[in-house]
Amino acid sequence: MPSKAEQLNKLNTQMSACSQCALRSGCKNVVPGEGSAEAEIMFIGEGPGAKEDELGRPFVGAAGKFLDEMLSIISLKRENVYIANVVKCRPPQNRDPSPEEAAACWPWLLEQIRIIQPKLIVTLGRHSMERFLPNQKISTVHGKAMRREIDGIGKQVFYTLYHPAAALYNGSMRETLIKDFKRIPKIIEKIKSEEN
Repeated sequence: MPSKAEQLNKLNTQMSACSQCALRSGCKNVVPGEGSAEAEIMFIGEGPGAKEDELGRPFVGAAGKFLDEMLSIISLKRENVYIANVVKCRPPQNRDPSPEEAAACWPWLLEQIRIIQPKLIVTLGRHSMERFLPNQKISTVHGKAMRREIDGIGKQVFYTLYHPAAALYNGSMRETLIKDFKRIPKIIEKIKSEEN
């Protein structure tokens, strides 16, 4: 049986060759995701921006720097977690991904989750939240852990955060995001204690 890392590498190669939607023709690099194949926590954002498209890595712009900063607050590094996006190619002018584009990338994301089997999925922003927790308001559910049954991956714990980019333009949002972020270790502890 190939290791999780080998399975992810193979999946990344397959993603790089994907042309299921129009986004691929307009982007420089497919951005599959990065981090530990053994991660307990998986962060899922919306889609790559200009910097991510250029480097082929998720969350490497200003929002990514803030994400790194928050990870260090809870004594984690990028290499301890896994970071991915709902869509793997940059939408032109950073527009929101269309429902069709998100649907085209959905099987890739499900496969990443199936391989990694994280204990906790942290959704970053409204678009990521809506893929897993439809018909919710981010202003109501941010900072709350919820267990959901998702077709293709089974029972999973989700934790919704505002997108780090939102905090770059809004100081009060930054405080909220840091406060919500600091609860992640406690949530992981609780999930582990329920498993035993």
